Amino acid sequence: MEILSSLGDGFAVALTWQNLALALLGCLLGTIMGALPGLGPSNGVAILIPLAFTLGLGATPSLILLTSVYYGAMYGGRISSILLNIPGDEPAMMTCLDGYPMAQQGRAGEALALSGVASFVGAFFATWGLVLLAPQLVKVALLFGPAEYFALFTLAFATLGGVASSNQAKSAFAAALGLGLAMIGVDQQTGVPRFTFGEVHLYDGIDFLVAIVGLFALSEVFVFLEHRETDPSKATEGKMTIGRIYPTWSMLKSCIPTMGRTTVLGFIAGVLPGAGASLGSFISYSVEKRLVDKEGTFGKGDPRGVAAPETGNNAAAGGALVPMLALGVPGSGTTAVLLAVLLALNITPGPLLFQNNPDVVWGLIAALFIGNVMLLALNIPMVGLFTRVLLVPPRILMPVVAMISFVGIYGISGSSFDLMVMVGFGVLGWVLRKLDVPLVPIILGVLLGNEMESNLRRALSISNGDWFALVDSWLSLTLWAIAIVGFVLPIFLGHAVRRKMKSEQEEMIGD
Repeated sequence: MEILSSLGDGFAVALTWQNLALALLGCLLGTIMGALPGLGPSNGVAILIPLAFTLGLGATPSLILLTSVYYGAMYGGRISSILLNIPGDEPAMMTCLDGYPMAQQGRAGEALALSGVASFVGAFFATWGLVLLAPQLVKVALLFGPAEYFALFTLAFATLGGVASSNQAKSAFAAALGLGLAMIGVDQQTGVPRFTFGEVHLYDGIDFLVAIVGLFALSEVFVFLEHRETDPSKATEGKMTIGRIYPTWSMLKSCIPTMGRTTVLGFIAGVLPGAGASLGSFISYSVEKRLVDKEGTFGKGDPRGVAAPETGNNAAAGGALVPMLALGVPGSGTTAVLLAVLLALNITPGPLLFQNNPDVVWGLIAALFIGNVMLLALNIPMVGLFTRVLLVPPRILMPVVAMISFVGIYGISGSSFDLMVMVGFGVLGWVLRKLDVPLVPIILGVLLGNEMESNLRRALSISNGDWFALVDSWLSLTLWAIAIVGFVLPIFLGHAVRRKMKSEQEEMIGD
């Protein structure tokens, strides 16, 4: 009853005209950004952070806008997957397998509408999972001391590569780079400048919002400048008919068991630190194919092959918010960006968030329910409109992204030095993407590096320099064990998972 009462208070916060308008705006912008190949939820949220701060929004309205963008981008990623066979982002990759064949059969509208319904089901029940699980996780988190927090942060870095990641070594390098960047500035305990090279502007450290916008948004502009001859609008001209935009009841009925199973699978994948929506999407599709694909129709336009990954990746999106809100450890790349927003608003995610800022956290959760309904209402009737987004040439889109980035960051800090740092991070992001080094561990290092260091120092101070204090409780031992397994397991399983994902895509293309 206490949870329902808190959720009711959250709806009182969310159901204001301003917050409803921001949720609607976030859903629209998120769907558009998700539809554009390559942008995805992380980039979409990163691009709009400066807008939220430039508008002078408070904590709750900013989070409502950006989480609506997050959920909207998860919906929108399926549009280019189904129509063009180009995933809008990595989690939407599995939707290509059956969505594109459905579109080739003249059932693009049905595939898009079905994926909208599946996305709604996954996100709706995952939000209920967030409501029920996060407060329980908070009770466990109150047992945490400095040693346990250090082990928890280590777990976050160890597992962030994920099973579907290209290379654990590259993920570890990215995390080390992020931790190194976090060390820049004046040491809080000794007052000694570190890695500032005499530059006064670096005494306060690197602003993580500058790093995020540079690494995600500006690097996207540099990637476009490198490949500017490719234009998605050419791929869509006269190529695809939408057909009917509402799925039949028999199609929906056949997909209901699929949606139920993959909601659970996706939510579990989202809650696990570092697994995220990509793994949720892949596991949902693979398990469902083994369970129900008796006639070998998966990969040839089976509606269940669209419903499974879409339900799974949206359930994972909701699940990833659980560790972010309850423990202060992001469960995915996009929640790492949202964690940065919370910190920029002087709100500390973790066990005390539900006590100190109940209006923010419950208002946000209520807004997720509202945003889901809005997305369902928007996505099915407006399928035709959202598909027109794919006709926007990148030569128009990318200058807008660059303009928002520069104006937004200058509006936040008023410092031209920060603009130069942002450009530097943009170039760094571009180089790392060419080398296939993930960007999210860098952001996590910048965000959590100082907290990780201060907890390590505190634990060692309490124990008078005894390093065994880091493994002195059952909780810290459990976290260290999960961290080691989470880092080592993908080295052995990751190659097999990626090979299976690639072979399934190749089979689909061959058919």
